[in-house]
Amino acid sequence: MAGLADSGSNPDVDLLYDINGLAKAAPPWFDHVMEFVGEYGVLFGLLAMVLWCWWGVRRRGGPDAASSVAALVWAPLAAGVAVLVNVPIRGFVERPRPFNDHEGLEVLVDGKDDFSFVSDHATLCMALAVGLFLANRRFGLVALVLGLIGGFIRVYMGVHYPTDVVGGLALGTAVALLLSPLAMALLTPLMRAVERSPKAGWLVAARPQGQRRKVAERSRGRGAGAGPEERDLAA
Repeated sequence: MAGLADSGSNPDVDLLYDINGLAKAAPPWFDHVMEFVGEYGVLFGLLAMVLWCWWGVRRRGGPDAASSVAALVWAPLAAGVAVLVNVPIRGFVERPRPFNDHEGLEVLVDGKDDFSFVSDHATLCMALAVGLFLANRRFGLVALVLGLIGGFIRVYMGVHYPTDVVGGLALGTAVALLLSPLAMALLTPLMRAVERSPKAGWLVAARPQGQRRKVAERSRGRGAGAGPEERDLAA
């Protein structure tokens, strides 16, 4: 894979220069924005969408709450698993960062001294996006667009080849999709057990305020009714 970067006539390298050339033409303030979005913004945005979707699911509750929350839990777990899968891939391919082999690139972030293929950021973002799509189509479509934008920005920043990003998008998608049935089989019963828990059940389904009041009143009623019986038994 590293050999793909050796020729300036390679489409991967040509596309790298074309996209990164946008950073050269852009004003400095815009490059700073793109740097922040590419390093943190897209990833934090995707995590915020997962939390937002979870908040809506738990507020609605219902019989499908446990399975929906399980799918949302799988999204960040899929991202973590995908990055772990990427560790041996990067070590095997050992592709240098593009700025190490090519001059004239506008590199927006320093300190990238690890290997380039596959992009961790692209892998993380797409695994999160696909996991969210499996849980909620509306949120998931927005997340998929964000994941693609995040991959584009990594090339814009000069820290990845386009094929690094494509590989990350493919890896994140594959992990989130292929392991989803196993993950759901394990996480759904766990979320149902959490839902039944008196203390942790709110993590899966928020009980309506009126229902909580009725439960509390019934509990107080049972407690008040137990007093005479206990006194009679004591007598």
